[in-house]
Amino acid sequence: MISVIILTKNEEADLPVCLESLAWTDDIHILDSLSTDKTCEIALQYGVNVLVNPFQSFGKQRNFALKNIDVKYDWVLFLDADEVASPEFINEIQSATDNADDDVAGFYCCWKMMLEGKWLKRCDNFPKWQLRLLRKNRVTYTDFGHGQKEGKVLGNVLYIKEPYIHFGFSKGWSHWIERHNRYSTLEAIARLDKCPPLKNVFSKHGSIRNPALKSWMIKVPGWPLLRFIHTYFFKLGFIEGLPGLTYCINLSFYEHMIVIKRREILSQRKTNYNNVNQEATINDNVQVGLNS
Repeated sequence: MISVIILTKNEEADLPVCLESLAWTDDIHILDSLSTDKTCEIALQYGVNVLVNPFQSFGKQRNFALKNIDVKYDWVLFLDADEVASPEFINEIQSATDNADDDVAGFYCCWKMMLEGKWLKRCDNFPKWQLRLLRKNRVTYTDFGHGQKEGKVLGNVLYIKEPYIHFGFSKGWSHWIERHNRYSTLEAIARLDKCPPLKNVFSKHGSIRNPALKSWMIKVPGWPLLRFIHTYFFKLGFIEGLPGLTYCINLSFYEHMIVIKRREILSQRKTNYNNVNQEATINDNVQVGLNS
């Protein structure tokens, strides 16, 4: 069996569908980030264990969950409230965990991004991998941008090729844009301060390659437009109709926001650096005057 941990904040609309897809396990836990709606009430109605912890970041929240939630089983699956475990996904993770060798610490999982009832397989560059299924006490997370990636991993990591379903636009475009405005600030900082080495761009593992690609490609002039061209034309996103076009435009604009904020952060840091140096020079001159 597999235990499930769901991170939530104000998820009363999406949570029931997510929980209904998890009827196959008797160990479900909610780690809530101080919801102000009926998220926790709904979880309790489904007989789910609820723990509350103020949100700092996805990496810290997942680590808190792994440290403080007493899961029943050796394997833990992380889901978000707007994600659904399909029967095919359930069959594959159960088979994978039942047959995993002792040296397997976890599995990368991928998702089907849905918009207006259409799977954005090409626009969303399927498959994208995250370490979501892990053996207890064998994995920790670290923050990167607005999300997280695996930190310390004790063992090998394999792949679950059958995706779970991600309804990333269930709360509407206004919510998506508001959320990604916040995310773009975190991404700009991460791509400045946590830029992976260039060699990671050539890694065969997507979880290593993708953060490196984002951090290095943002330095290329016209990157947001290039991102649109690559996704919409070269990845054949145009065959996914109006939902595909809408998604590619907004994805390109998201990258544009990151570029702007990265430039803004660099400018602010340069100004702060010059101000500190100017203040230090003034203090030195004052000290010289006092000593003369």
